[in-house]
Parts: sequence; structure tokens; C-alpha cells
Amino acid sequence: MPQVAARINAEQERWLKDYFRTKSAGAEFILPWAVDTFFRAINNIKQLFSAAELKTIVEAHRDMKLMPDHTRLSYLLLRITDACDIGSIHLRHGASKSNMESKLKGLDDTQATALMVWASAFWVSRNHSSASLEEYIKVY
Repeated sequence: MPQVAARINAEQERWLKDYFRTKSAGAEFILPWAVDTFFRAINNIKQLFSAAELKTIVEAHRDMKLMPDHTRLSYLLLRITDACDIGSIHLRHGASKSNMESKLKGLDDTQATALMVWASAFWVSRNHSSASLEEYIKVY
């Protein structure tokens, strides 16, 4: 199995040792579970939005550095609203700003964070392009 060198803080290390006996045992369980859970969740979340809305959400996260303290629904709404009001990106993709905002408001902070991570990830991918955006937004 490939190895990953993750960075955790002292509290997270203590938590892993408390719940899994060793840090390694905890990491070997948590990381694959987190990855699987993320992709299952993001596919469910993507089903809530149209293709035009998903493209708008991804476009709104271009050149955005995601900070852990800014991964909440309120920040997602602000990001999308600004991108639509200032750049009219929803019009470029054919999305209704009001419908998209209504759907976004139905998300909880965890879902909003997953959507922000997913949208930002497109731009740091080695193979992103406008052609691959169509593939990226598909629900599997």
C-alpha cells in the first residue's frame, strides 16, 4: 500500500492514539475512510446542482486559496455571490443565481466545505482544462 506523510497537530495525534491505540493504526483507518467518505459525499452533493451551477461553483474557486478557517457555508455563499455579482460567471455558464443560492443555503457547513474543496481541487489538478471541466462535474 502506498504511504502518505500527513501532517497532524498534537491534539489529533493524541486522538488517534486514544481511539486506535497507535497513531499509525489510526491513520491507516482514517485516511482511506475519509477519502471514500469525501467522494461519496461530493457525488451526493453534486446531484443537487445542475451542470451550469456546478460549472459556476468551480469557476468561482479559480485562484482561490482555501483556508481551513474559511470553510463554512457563509464563506461559500459569499464567494459565489461575489463571483456572480462582480464577474457574472453564472451568466457565462447559464445558471440562475437565485436558484443556485437557494440550493447552497440548504447545505450544512460540512457539505459546503466538501463542495469548496472539490471546486478548488479542479484548479490545482495537473490536468484541468475547460474540456476536462465537463468530465469533472459529472456525477458517478
